[in-house]
Formats: sequence, structure tokens, C-alpha cells
Amino acid sequence: MTTPPIWQRNEIESPCVQICVVHPENRLCTGCNRSIDEIGRWSKMHPDERSEIMAELPTRQSIPKGRRGGRAARLKR
Repeated sequence: MTTPPIWQRNEIESPCVQICVVHPENRLCTGCNRSIDEIGRWSKMHPDERSEIMAELPTRQSIPKGRRGGRAARLKR
């Protein structure tokens, strides 16, 4: 008796790490570094387009260097 193959879903590869916060200045997700447009279109993209974006993500910086002020900036007002 042969065992039937295990059912597997054909998931779309995604860089999502479930830290979904879009930075207000550069409009990239701080978790996965994708833009709002890329996130919205991800499931409809051709696999080649997703692969290109996946290859580019490590070079993106979601959080700009330097601080925006924090508590000290609020107290100066």
C-alpha cells in the first residue's frame, strides 16, 4: 500500500516578517523593506518580479540613519 502524497499549499514567497510598520519618510515597511505598492501588489506579481524585489531588499534601508528628535525634540516646543 502506498501512502498518498502530503497536500501542500503553493504559497507565494514573501519577505514579510509580521512587523508591519511603514516609515513615514521613505514609505518602506520597517519589517520587510517593501514599499506600500509592492506589498499591495505582491500576490498578483509575476514570480520573476517578486524574485527581483527579493534580491533587492537587502540593499534597502527602511529606517533612515539618525534620530528624528524623540523626547528632547518634543520638549523644545
